[in-house]
Amino acid sequence: MGLFKSKEERRIDREMKIRQGMKAIERSIRQQEKFSEDFIKNAQHARKIGDKNQYAFIRGALKKTAAIKKMLERQLLSIKSAMLIQQQAVASRQFAESMTLMAQEIGQTFKEMDLTKTQADWERAVSQAGSVEEKMEVFLDSMEQSAIGGGVSSAREDLVSDEEIDRMIQADVLASERTELGKLDELESEIVKELGATKQKD
Repeated sequence: MGLFKSKEERRIDREMKIRQGMKAIERSIRQQEKFSEDFIKNAQHARKIGDKNQYAFIRGALKKTAAIKKMLERQLLSIKSAMLIQQQAVASRQFAESMTLMAQEIGQTFKEMDLTKTQADWERAVSQAGSVEEKMEVFLDSMEQSAIGGGVSSAREDLVSDEEIDRMIQADVLASERTELGKLDELESEIVKELGATKQKD
């Protein structure tokens, strides 16, 4: 049945596949965020029990995970940019098709008219449209080469500095400490209320 699909049906199929790809990348980004949270907790635990080897190992895994997440975010951004350029290309194509129809109508209506100037204008318009298409091809070729040369296995860990990883771990520790202090404050308030109620009864 795929061989007999119309041009519009094939276009819709392509757009669906692109959107499915974007959703898959978005799911992968969320998954890396979950991995980061787990690695941070494990790193904190390793530091708490004084296991330096495990801490160093988990820290390295967290750094790689952060690098993969950045790479996926860049891929998603590239796809979104490509979609915008594709929409621009469609608009340019529609313009060219409209101009073709208009040129045909002009030729049919003014058969005896000197069309030298019209031809020159038309060639200039086609040249401009061709320039847009060439730029589009260069952009897409560049994206394809980047996709071929990249991948999860080659994610550059140097995209994320050691200091950034330390800040991620430290920020989570501080958040946990603030939570614990908040609980202690609530407990202290309850004790004060209980003591106050006891004095009133006496």
